[in-house]
Amino acid sequence: MEPITLTTARLRLRVFTPADTDAVHQACQSPDIQRWTQVPSPYTREDAELFTTRIVPDGWRADNDYAFAVEPLEGGPLIAAVGLHARGPGVREVGFWAVAEQRGRGYVTEAVGALAHWAFTALGTHRLLWRAEVGNAPSRAVAERAGFVVEGVERAGLTNKGTARDCWLGALLPSDVGLPSPVPYLPAKGGSEPLRDVSARP
Repeated sequence: MEPITLTTARLRLRVFTPADTDAVHQACQSPDIQRWTQVPSPYTREDAELFTTRIVPDGWRADNDYAFAVEPLEGGPLIAAVGLHARGPGVREVGFWAVAEQRGRGYVTEAVGALAHWAFTALGTHRLLWRAEVGNAPSRAVAERAGFVVEGVERAGLTNKGTARDCWLGALLPSDVGLPSPVPYLPAKGGSEPLRDVSARP
């Protein structure tokens, strides 16, 4: 797929380019990003260069991973990274991180909303996943503000830094945001209920 640009009231979502290498390297020095995401730790400039020059364009060419740089609509510094990853027919997973100085302003929630709309209207997605290691409360807050329903905990659902970790699992459906599904959806008889979040037990 050819890279595209998405816009919101405040943001522009565009493909990463080699010119973003230094900004990505700087952003990924954040201890939170290195702790909770699957980026290497320590994160070198070579890691950032690999991301902007190989991983991002390869994902777009293969039509299975779409990474976007998030910046102010009028132009400005890098705010965040958001992406969609293929997980099977009609199913994609959203991922994101935010530059430390840009957190707490609702930017990532806004960007995830734009990404979800594109996934549902242009990519034939009928289920959008979100996963985060149990304990990553900021990521969960973003997902829930964007409309994701947390469905439960996957044991050893994520592998990060060589260790399998339990993760929260959530999903967003087209109907959750007022859009039609590309395939018919038949909920379980009596309605579907999210799994109990066992991580919340005392």
